[in-house]
Amino acid sequence: MRIVIQRVSHARVDVVDEQGQPDPDFKPQSIGKGLLLLVAVQDGDGADQVNYAVRKLTRMRIFPDEEGRMNRSVLDCGGSILSISQFTLYADLRRGNRPSFMAAGEPQHAQRVWQNLNRALAATGVPIAAGRFGAHMRVDMVNDGPVTILLDTDRLMNPAASTAAI
Repeated sequence: MRIVIQRVSHARVDVVDEQGQPDPDFKPQSIGKGLLLLVAVQDGDGADQVNYAVRKLTRMRIFPDEEGRMNRSVLDCGGSILSISQFTLYADLRRGNRPSFMAAGEPQHAQRVWQNLNRALAATGVPIAAGRFGAHMRVDMVNDGPVTILLDTDRLMNPAASTAAI
């Protein structure tokens, strides 16, 4: 699983149709201070990757303390999480200019893992908002810091995993 984590002062997601008009069946989701997650899943991802990611995401100390040092987690600061599925994080540009997404998980599996991640995050007490899996979305956010971190469960759970460029 690959997750781009952005510390935000606020973030919002809308689902739009082919003409760029808001989807009337989707209520826009937004958060204040917290984390914006862009999440990509591979076919081999499952409960172990979800549990690992939840531990890291909820305990990662990237929010400032009273002295301005990154010393607080999203749990410590009472923040929220906005989770967006984004298979394009597994884009492969090694051949030509058109990205290949063969490394991204099969949609039904990826949706199930992404939903499990969101449920597990919510179970920690962090308020969760989410986009819609597979939809065309518009994400608006203010990156606070800026702070942007890549969490790759394959590389972290298996240090012997390839260190090839993304």
